Amino acid sequence: MDLSRRHLLVGSSLAALTASCRSGREARVAVAERDGLERALQAALSAAQRAGATYADARVVRREAERVITKEDHVERVSSEESYGLGVRVLIGGAWGFASSATVDEAAAVETANRAVLLGKAHGKLVKKPIELAKAPAARDRWSSPMQIDPFRVPLADKVQLLLAVWPEAQKVAGVRFCEASCTSLGEWKLFASTDGSVLEQSITRVNAEIELTAADPTTGEFVTRNLELPARQAGWEHIVAANLPGVARKLAEDAVEKLRAPSVEPGKRDLILAPSNLWLTIHESVGHPTELDRVLGWEANFAGTSFATLDKKGKLQFAAPHVTLYADKTTPGALATCAYDDEGVRTQRWDLVKDGVLVGYQTTRDQAAVLGEAESRGTCYGATFDGFPFQRMPNVSLAPGKGDTTVADIIAATDDGIYVTGNGSWSIDHQRYNFQVKKGKITRALRDVAYQANTLSFWNACDLLGGAKSWELYGALNDGKGEPSQSNAVGHGCPPARFRNVSILNTNARGRA
Repeated sequence: MDLSRRHLLVGSSLAALTASCRSGREARVAVAERDGLERALQAALSAAQRAGATYADARVVRREAERVITKEDHVERVSSEESYGLGVRVLIGGAWGFASSATVDEAAAVETANRAVLLGKAHGKLVKKPIELAKAPAARDRWSSPMQIDPFRVPLADKVQLLLAVWPEAQKVAGVRFCEASCTSLGEWKLFASTDGSVLEQSITRVNAEIELTAADPTTGEFVTRNLELPARQAGWEHIVAANLPGVARKLAEDAVEKLRAPSVEPGKRDLILAPSNLWLTIHESVGHPTELDRVLGWEANFAGTSFATLDKKGKLQFAAPHVTLYADKTTPGALATCAYDDEGVRTQRWDLVKDGVLVGYQTTRDQAAVLGEAESRGTCYGATFDGFPFQRMPNVSLAPGKGDTTVADIIAATDDGIYVTGNGSWSIDHQRYNFQVKKGKITRALRDVAYQANTLSFWNACDLLGGAKSWELYGALNDGKGEPSQSNAVGHGCPPARFRNVSILNTNARGRA
């Protein structure tokens, strides 16, 4: 490949970092000697029980993260992070106690368990209602997310070469001024044990790639961006290779230039067609967070606030149109939150949150199931790192496809006057989505400055058309924040394209200035 002078200067650093990442990956496997680690976990559980805990769990967690970022023809940044340690959670006096240690051996495990017990006893003095823990059958199992190519064993030079190949293709389109490309590799390994008798080992690999192209008009100073719509996935490097980043760069560049020249949208009530690359985020915010039981109960309010979907509405609230079913599923292949067991040793599952338009379910953990009168947890407990307290986190939340083989082209053909939105560039109202005007069943032109606004119930009840199973696509977020102190959870959302009638379309009038 052709390298700029800056590339030559960082070449030796890249080689060193490549060697470091390889050895780190190998060290992770070497350190994870199950027998020794399991002895440490069992030592922690025994210490907790001797101190009076009625339940305890312990887990060793190793996390790895590598990111490579390029801008135009040079490497902008390479980062590599790793964390490793032990966390112990105990139930004593009807309250939780938790402690962690970056040292993982039997002595540290016992000391950590004793600290967790002391914290649990102190917490118990403040708890008005003792925690009631749902039962979970004991399990001994191993599970790994599928992958063909370990991304941590791909040389950094190869990753850089792939990313730098994007800019020459994008440059072929006049008007494209800037380019940022990146790839991210995430590794998560856990060994879990509990006083229920469970011993569980799980390994998850996630990958992602991003491209952002900027088109600019030097005479007016206006600019717009167009982003790659590749979903992050539980997979190996093969997912990034299959995306053909250089091959899609030119089309993205053409989209960006078209968007720059596009007229601004006329605000008003219009039919709205959302591609899966946009609709997944609306599902995340309007369905995923409101059905987290801790938010419903007012126990959690960070980032996304509490919830309107209170317990008195279960089985009664017409959340969406009658043909709409939204479900939670931590078993969806490739989805970002998928695993075999949660961080309480509960086998993961699928269940409905909204069935035929009616609110019917919530996301629960073992200490929440009794609130709903349910005998078992839904398996949504998760602690992001060894020093993060495991608590209720969003599973994969998805929209079931409609019946038949309806495609997005069919939905567009059935729409006389509407807006088609694909892609997302923000976590709320956004002026960087790629939008099209639909007239008499055809896409007529690109539009700018488009946003849509609705409350959750009116929005989902306005859904009148769903794509079929073949149009269902899987997207998601690598970093969904929750809690205090905050933790990040990877979560997937699948959906077909869908149409929503008579939605308020806004003009953001937020044109960029160079």
